[in-house]
Amino acid sequence: MNGVTAADKVEGRGGGSGRVGGAVRSVGRALHLPVTGTARGIRRVTHAHGAGESGLGKLIELHAVNGAGDVMITVALASTVFFSVPTDEARGRVALYLAITMAPFTVLAPVIGPLLDRLPHGRRAAMAGAMLARALLALVISGAVASGSLELYPAALGVLVASKAYGVVRSAVVPRLLPSGFSLVKANSRVTLAGLLATGAAAPVAAGLHTIGDPWPLYGAFVIFVGGTVLSFSLPPTVDSAKGEGRALLAADEESLPGACRARTRRPGLRTVGPAVTHALGANAGLRCLSGFLIFFLAFLLREHPLTGESAAVSLGVVGVAAGTGNALGTAVGAWLKSRAPEIIIVTVVAVVLGAAVIAAVFFGAFLVACLAAVAGFAQALAKLALDALIQRDVPEAVRTSAFARSETLLQMAWVLGGAVGIVMPLNGTVGLLVGAAFVAVGWLSTLRGLLASARHGTRARAQVA
Repeated sequence: MNGVTAADKVEGRGGGSGRVGGAVRSVGRALHLPVTGTARGIRRVTHAHGAGESGLGKLIELHAVNGAGDVMITVALASTVFFSVPTDEARGRVALYLAITMAPFTVLAPVIGPLLDRLPHGRRAAMAGAMLARALLALVISGAVASGSLELYPAALGVLVASKAYGVVRSAVVPRLLPSGFSLVKANSRVTLAGLLATGAAAPVAAGLHTIGDPWPLYGAFVIFVGGTVLSFSLPPTVDSAKGEGRALLAADEESLPGACRARTRRPGLRTVGPAVTHALGANAGLRCLSGFLIFFLAFLLREHPLTGESAAVSLGVVGVAAGTGNALGTAVGAWLKSRAPEIIIVTVVAVVLGAAVIAAVFFGAFLVACLAAVAGFAQALAKLALDALIQRDVPEAVRTSAFARSETLLQMAWVLGGAVGIVMPLNGTVGLLVGAAFVAVGWLSTLRGLLASARHGTRARAQVA
């Protein structure tokens, strides 16, 4: 009677159902778009300029995962070892942490590089193993945090060793994944910057998880490192190739080696690196000593004497953000400078840090402490990239990955030394920062002449081949 047939009714119901389904799909797309859009944007950045084709993009993503996982564990340990007890007890706990974790690490660190040199065909598996080990150790630490068990300390040592093993292998892998027209310093700056950005993004997430409960950042680290384990095997098979590689000795020249080492250099496959590399390594070691020192010394100093009008946590956050910003800026500048005059870059940035440390010590104050943290972060990043450029320039390709492994290990040991001194220092800002300046001065003055001579004469390493 109204002219509407049964078919029209069915069609109307179908149309309504279709409209509802379409609305649901639209809402789903709207919710899904931020995730997929962000993922596509990240992939475009990490795979730009041939990095996707060479496999460098995958390594950049893997290093971002590594940075996010490490900061989750760092937040959990800091809250347990440092912030949960009074300052005097915290110093004892951190000293115990260093004694049980860092002291054995100084013994293990020199072994990591040579051991990994013997596994050139299993680099993907080594990186995956380092990720999986930290995933499992994060669960062990979560149990120790809940129960107050001393298992926390050996587990933390395991995390430290696994993290350094990953770093050594990553340094060895980068030269195998260079896109056409990429310098090594540019590739390393991209990888490093990805790790810094991921660390900055994951830190507030870790802090948020910590508000739920002490173990929760460790659960987050477990999930992240499991993902990193899988991602490690997505790297191209070329990273497992060791064709033409040998092992490098970190000595300026053959004459500077002990007699036994000179005898070994005559065997096929062993070579020495150029003097510019070892001088640059000494200067970088001074900066790493300062970095380790400032982390521990300022942690206790600012907890006892926070910045004017701020809490201890905020004071540490301000200094940490300043250091992270300086590090990121140094990495970005390093990519822009590429490999221009790396010796001059190192000499200049170390001199700037030395001046900043002395000024901050003499005119000690909140602003200057934050400035020193930013300058130290900037210099450490830029000097390390310059060291990478020197290794690329002066070390034969056949032994370059080995040189990276050994240099990374020595720099970590310098950081441990600086941190140990920072723990035992009295909480006097002027005295402490003068000690930090002394670390930098020793590294700078002992290498200044050699670096300037290398820059002047354009020194090239002479491979010692039998």
